[in-house]
Amino acid sequence: MLKPGRHLVLGNVACAEGAIRAGCRFFAGYPITPASEISHHVAAELPKAGGVFLQMEDEIASIASVIGASWAGAKAMTATSGPGYSLMMENIGYAHMTETPLVLVNVQRSGPSTGQSTSPGQQDIYQAKYGAHGDYEVIAISPWSVQEMFDLTVRAFNLAETYRTPVMLMSDGLIGHIEEKLIVPEKVEVVNRKKSTSMDATPWGTDDPSGVPEMPAFGEGHKLLVTGSTHRPDGVRNFSPEYHQMIVYRIRDKILNAEPQIRDIHKVHMDDAKVAVLSFGASARPSIEAVQRARSEGIKAGLFRPRTIWPFPETEVKALAEQVEAVIVVEMNVGKYVKEVERAVCGKTKVVSLAKVGGVLPLAREVLNVTRREAQ
Repeated sequence: MLKPGRHLVLGNVACAEGAIRAGCRFFAGYPITPASEISHHVAAELPKAGGVFLQMEDEIASIASVIGASWAGAKAMTATSGPGYSLMMENIGYAHMTETPLVLVNVQRSGPSTGQSTSPGQQDIYQAKYGAHGDYEVIAISPWSVQEMFDLTVRAFNLAETYRTPVMLMSDGLIGHIEEKLIVPEKVEVVNRKKSTSMDATPWGTDDPSGVPEMPAFGEGHKLLVTGSTHRPDGVRNFSPEYHQMIVYRIRDKILNAEPQIRDIHKVHMDDAKVAVLSFGASARPSIEAVQRARSEGIKAGLFRPRTIWPFPETEVKALAEQVEAVIVVEMNVGKYVKEVERAVCGKTKVVSLAKVGGVLPLAREVLNVTRREAQ
């Protein structure tokens, strides 16, 4: 592993380093651009920390292995890109139903299909939230720098352990492959899952207000039946409406009720802003430059950057609508997150979409031109 201090590394390497420091001790994956460097670095460094690296035959086997490792008591992770993410969807749904903590890194590339296999995109953000069948709530976080690839990977593990849920780190090919300064701290804050305090504990039932049950592990003496079928709190299958409603609402509400704690928004010049540029991940990099240049021209612009994109920060966006005269949503897709913003704003302020596909970032001058127009 990298020693504490200052380094110049790829974003994907920073992600791998953050995972190991967060306590990841199992990684299973299948090579895919532009995420492969995560696997390469983990393969070299995880065994030195006492962990296990497995290259699987495909992405389906990879996510299945990660789920199994988590139920054996390990903090576990995989990394992929869009096509591999699609293959993982059935087991992602299984992980939500079984409340299995894990981290899944999606270094997004431009799709659909093979698309531009080494070019960045942000086209998978709906897939993160809605990709698996059924009702559930996802936590998805979006880094914009090499440093955040490290920091937010640590946070992804802590969120997965806290809420006993899969967490998605939605990076992209630019952030994964950019080489920037990384400061590795002496130590990081590490959160561990709530272990069962009794052999009689119910792995899918709790009276705790958080809605997060304790989690036993195989090999600790518990009688465990882990199933993706509708089940009672003890894990035994029961397909009654009562139990299904109980499960669906609890795994949904444990995330939505904690949204204020999960929420993470980076704001720049927002105190007096009249035009807000809302962007995330790589597309926020030219957005911040545009905001700074607009400020130099006397335009009261600000950057509103959700580091947590799901759950959607509805309360904050509604408050934003009361403050500014326009929200410009900058993203690398045909316009997905803008629909969430429009829904939350509900006509109280103007919402403008600056959406771009083709494996290229929106340019700072493009964002600036729209900002100038909306400030008039």
